[in-house]
Amino acid sequence: MTGDRAIRRLTSAVVLAVAAFAAVVSYSHIYDLGRAHGQSGTAARLLPLSVDGLIVAAGLVLLHAARGGRDAPALARCMLWLGITATVGANISYGLPFGPLGAIVSAWPAVAFVGAAEMALGMVRAAPVPEPVPGELAAGNGAPAHLIEAQHAFAEEIAAGSAPTIRRIRSELGVGQAKATEAHAHLAAPSRT
Repeated sequence: MTGDRAIRRLTSAVVLAVAAFAAVVSYSHIYDLGRAHGQSGTAARLLPLSVDGLIVAAGLVLLHAARGGRDAPALARCMLWLGITATVGANISYGLPFGPLGAIVSAWPAVAFVGAAEMALGMVRAAPVPEPVPGELAAGNGAPAHLIEAQHAFAEEIAAGSAPTIRRIRSELGVGQAKATEAHAHLAAPSRT
């Protein structure tokens, strides 16, 4: 595994863990706030998901637009900011009975969730979208993801006329024997060298 790939995986794991922890705390704050203001049963349980879910949904729409080279939809930007305002505001309201410090402490999970979610989406947004080359499989044409990933991970070796071993493919891509064997056959094919 390359250093960049290890850093990306570690960063992704930490960012997703922070987002999960913050989402759980934010969920409980909004749930309790909803229950205290007349929500009950299913409505109280789904209210926090509608708030924080809106942030993720809007972020994904913006990510899709960015990856496709299109302008960000105005509605997605608006919904993102509305969701951020709602989650931070609800978490602040939850902590207000405990004074200014209580409001700040209660707001932190919402801020951490939004920040972690945006960092995760930003990593994907910033990742280069490789240009397909003739004879190469490309995303979106039904090609298996592991073959596309193998092409990019071992591009320099393939360009030099050699293919990685099945063991190395398994190790660097984190795939099983069958996918590694298929990737090796694809990379070693005469039409690719």
